[in-house]
Amino acid sequence: MTRAGRARRLVAGAAYGGGGVGLVGAGLLAVLRLEARSARRRVESRTSKQDPPSGDGVYGRGRGRAKPLVFVVLGDSSAVGLGVERAAETPGVLLAAALAELAERPVRLARVAVSGAESCELDPQVDRALAERPDLALIMIGANDVTTRTRPSVSVRHLADAVGRLRAAGAEVVVGTCPDLGTIRPIGQPLRLLARRWSRQMAAAQTIAVVEAGGRTVSLGSVLGPSFAQDRTLFSSDEFHPSGAGYTAAAAVLLPALADAVGVWPARDERRRLRRGTVRPVAKAAARAAGRTGTEVRATEVRGSETGPLGTWARLLRRRPTDLPTPEEVGAAVEVPVGDPVA
Repeated sequence: MTRAGRARRLVAGAAYGGGGVGLVGAGLLAVLRLEARSARRRVESRTSKQDPPSGDGVYGRGRGRAKPLVFVVLGDSSAVGLGVERAAETPGVLLAAALAELAERPVRLARVAVSGAESCELDPQVDRALAERPDLALIMIGANDVTTRTRPSVSVRHLADAVGRLRAAGAEVVVGTCPDLGTIRPIGQPLRLLARRWSRQMAAAQTIAVVEAGGRTVSLGSVLGPSFAQDRTLFSSDEFHPSGAGYTAAAAVLLPALADAVGVWPARDERRRLRRGTVRPVAKAAARAAGRTGTEVRATEVRGSETGPLGTWARLLRRRPTDLPTPEEVGAAVEVPVGDPVA
């Protein structure tokens, strides 16, 4: 079965209660459980027990009396920024400051993400996010679903519901899909190989579900994959969560999709960066995006139709990341801090 076929099967399972990550022999399963317990103990012993400050507040100097763009961040510890100490190094703050610069208007950040969250726990986060009346939402989720061996069909059903609720309220939604857990150093073989496979299957299934629910996705697999495997400075001390440099790398990949979703990404040279074959059925687009750094997938129309014989049409985009403000610049950008301080 092709990668696209597997991704489509996982999402189909969400509707019928099926899906899963496959079966392994009893002997191998015992080995995998031992490796998983060992890796979890090692990571948990080094992971910070305290989240970094949220950095909630308004970013960007006020230009006239422009109404702030409301930006909410949902998801797990990767959305929280676990592994760093300053709010200025977290994805939400980095992206809020960058969006304010591109939009030339203030951006109000509200982080509702919860460390350790799985997709099934998104519903209360969406409740809190909707109370902010968001214009733009970022969701980063999926790693904990893989480590707890949650069926992808179950995970993506909850994710699709979250995206659907946010879209129904008028918010644009971007999802950073499940990262490649095969690069996590505390995980040994053969669990590492399976973790990579499961991560990519989850990312592909997430992409299909999100696009069909009206959102768009950005692949984080390779961002948190080969570059992280080669550069230890991109990991925090627990060797599982990113460092400040790692979160900056991930934020730089997410920024173009977020900015484009609210119409503030520069349009110059956009056509020259599009390649032939970038419009495909969503399952094929999802399978291709799962292993390609920073690939954005969103719904599109083909010959006046949003759907074809294989379902929703999707466009794959790969934009050149822009430079993000430094943590020092981010700290100086806060106009009306709310709650925890940035630095």
